Amino acid sequence: MRYNLSRKKRNQNMSQLMGVLLNGIAQLEYDRTRTLPDHQAAYLEKMDRKMDEGILIDGETIANPDTGQRAQFVAANLVHAIKANDEQKAAAMCTYLADRMSDLKQVKIVEGEDGVSIDLVFDEDYVKQTAVAFPTLN
Repeated sequence: MRYNLSRKKRNQNMSQLMGVLLNGIAQLEYDRTRTLPDHQAAYLEKMDRKMDEGILIDGETIANPDTGQRAQFVAANLVHAIKANDEQKAAAMCTYLADRMSDLKQVKIVEGEDGVSIDLVFDEDYVKQTAVAFPTLN
């Protein structure tokens, strides 16, 4: 699986919602107005300490990852968690991205013939998706 992680222009307005979309369909939403419980905050700190030891991105070991590299690593793990239906891990990865990158508005994941691409979007607000019910035809 190949990951193309790109970053669009940052916007200084903080959005309260962050969405994770797979092929245009919302998979997860994070509401920044809700207080992060202490045990979840501690887990994010543990993630940071573990990443302080180095991370692997596209086969390259990065000894001292910066915020952007950490975001790439976490986003790649988010994709794996979503595809494996690991809801707890996906929620943790989503929480990490939303908490550590307060101006991140969307994580757009697209599966295609060339692999998987992940776009971290800072300049386009996430809009909640609404299911539309169609009447049954007789």
